Amino acid sequence: MTLTWNDQDSLPTVRVPSDDDRRIDKLYLFAADQPVSGKVDIIMPANSKKIEHNGIKAELIGQIELAYDRGNHYIFFSSQKELIGPGVLSQDCSFKFEFSDKDNDKKFESYDGINVRLRYFIRIRITRSYSSISKEFDFAVQKIQETPDVNNELKMEVGIEDCLHIEFEYDKSKYHLKDVIRGKIFFLLVRIKIKHMELQILKRESTGSGPNLYNETEVITKFEIMDGAPIKGENVPIRLFLEPYDLTPTFRTIHSKFSVKYYLNLVLVDEEERRYFKQQEITIWRKQLKHHYDPFAKP
Repeated sequence: MTLTWNDQDSLPTVRVPSDDDRRIDKLYLFAADQPVSGKVDIIMPANSKKIEHNGIKAELIGQIELAYDRGNHYIFFSSQKELIGPGVLSQDCSFKFEFSDKDNDKKFESYDGINVRLRYFIRIRITRSYSSISKEFDFAVQKIQETPDVNNELKMEVGIEDCLHIEFEYDKSKYHLKDVIRGKIFFLLVRIKIKHMELQILKRESTGSGPNLYNETEVITKFEIMDGAPIKGENVPIRLFLEPYDLTPTFRTIHSKFSVKYYLNLVLVDEEERRYFKQQEITIWRKQLKHHYDPFAKP
């Protein structure tokens, strides 16, 4: 079987790791509210003159796969279309399909993480009484979100009694994927010798619950704020561009299976290599589709 999406030449693509992580696959990209349609070609095997079947169906499936529970995939959305009723295939044939409106409920973005994957695919199934024939065709989904109505600035303090008092503020708490983090750090009291300070973006992927709860924290980037000792009354500006980094939107408790959260982590290191840090969660959202540009694609 082969599948061709409608308007395939004009569809954007994204790159994702393959199942064996040895290569990068290219998937066609659909917006969350975009109909999914195409044509499937069924090629008869060279050694078979006919295939008796109980019907051929196209299924649109949204599925969550957890690394610790590989045998039990969680299907959160499924819709199907009958392409043809029971009969006999005696030659190559083609069928068109389309999923739209209520048959196209892509609520979440695709996600490929360390311990979890949220994927969408079209499954073409030739139903037979003894052994059915099926093939899956993956595609990627991205969901554009509206600008948050409320986006308060963040203010925090880091303090060690009679030794250190730092205030830092960021211009907002919700950032889109191509945004710029802007802020300032104020040194109100400095009685320890700080030699280095950096701002990190942390990504925390949580999967499962109870005894099967797994947290994976990844440092997306480290941004050196200052190298050397600050003095009382000094303030340091922060400006960090998000676009160069491989970020996803924030996922909040998707069907009680997983979540993905981001944190700004301020790290201070003194001359005795002691580390002081303060974390603050931020929300990442998608303002526009992000896809891979192929310079060799046909215009």
